[in-house]
Amino acid sequence: MAFFLETLLGGLMAGMLYSLVALGFVLIFKASGVFNFAQGAMVLFAALAMARFAEWIPAATGIDSPLIANVLAFVGAGAVMFVVAYVIERLVLRHLVNQEGTTLLMATLGITYLLEGFGQTLFGSSIYKIDIGMPKDPVMILESMFEGGILINKEDFYAALIAAALVGALSVFFQKTATGRALRAVADDHQAAQSIGIPLNRIWVTVWCVAGVVALVAGMIWGSKLGVQFSLTTVALRALPVVILGGLTSVPGAIVGGLIIGVGEKLSEVYLGPYVGGGIEIWFAYVLALAFLLFRPQGLFGEKIIDRV
Repeated sequence: MAFFLETLLGGLMAGMLYSLVALGFVLIFKASGVFNFAQGAMVLFAALAMARFAEWIPAATGIDSPLIANVLAFVGAGAVMFVVAYVIERLVLRHLVNQEGTTLLMATLGITYLLEGFGQTLFGSSIYKIDIGMPKDPVMILESMFEGGILINKEDFYAALIAAALVGALSVFFQKTATGRALRAVADDHQAAQSIGIPLNRIWVTVWCVAGVVALVAGMIWGSKLGVQFSLTTVALRALPVVILGGLTSVPGAIVGGLIIGVGEKLSEVYLGPYVGGGIEIWFAYVLALAFLLFRPQGLFGEKIIDRV
């Protein structure tokens, strides 16, 4: 039982990190109908900015406190992502309003390669480290309830807490603020929202900025775990099955889908892996996503599309 709970907790913590990346896809798709393939590049670009600012700020200012340096680096990287979001909306999306979905998809692919190349030019192509002070040593919990206790990774635990806090903050933002309600109105019907005076361009800039902050937090966490390198863009590929499972238009779906896939990967690898030679964790999420595409393509919480003739 203790081993099962240990595996389950590990899956939940990994799933929360998948949900964080998937949120970027959902936010942009809800507000603009664009499936943003550049989300992985945004995660990489934000992580590069955070890592490099964390190096440059102490050298330029003489600040000795790692905490203050990381906070300033986070603020600086956040400002960079705001600028990136504004430029993308101003120079690309604004000129592609009401275009075919394929055109918008190709535009986000172009943004992907632009961010990857520009990030390498601006910040360098080495492997960088982000140290935000999260403890990396494992710890035993519930030793009084289970013999030997349950081993959890402190870094994964704190990362899951940060992701959960951001998800909660976004939920409050969407439900309680005027801008959040405007975003939901635009997501429901672009033309109706525009007819009552909601400026679509400002809303799109806002949602891309929010997605940039989500990418920054995801890049900070994954960069702390894996190091900041250009393979970080593949994190977005791990989030694609989460989006398919939860639904492209559902924020709760991104959360639930991430948790299901995180838990499913860990449990299948531990309990089924020995019988099939291992490696289930690599392809489990994609097989599950394929099953949903066949039998429920809108996902668990997505809106079913009805074509009326």
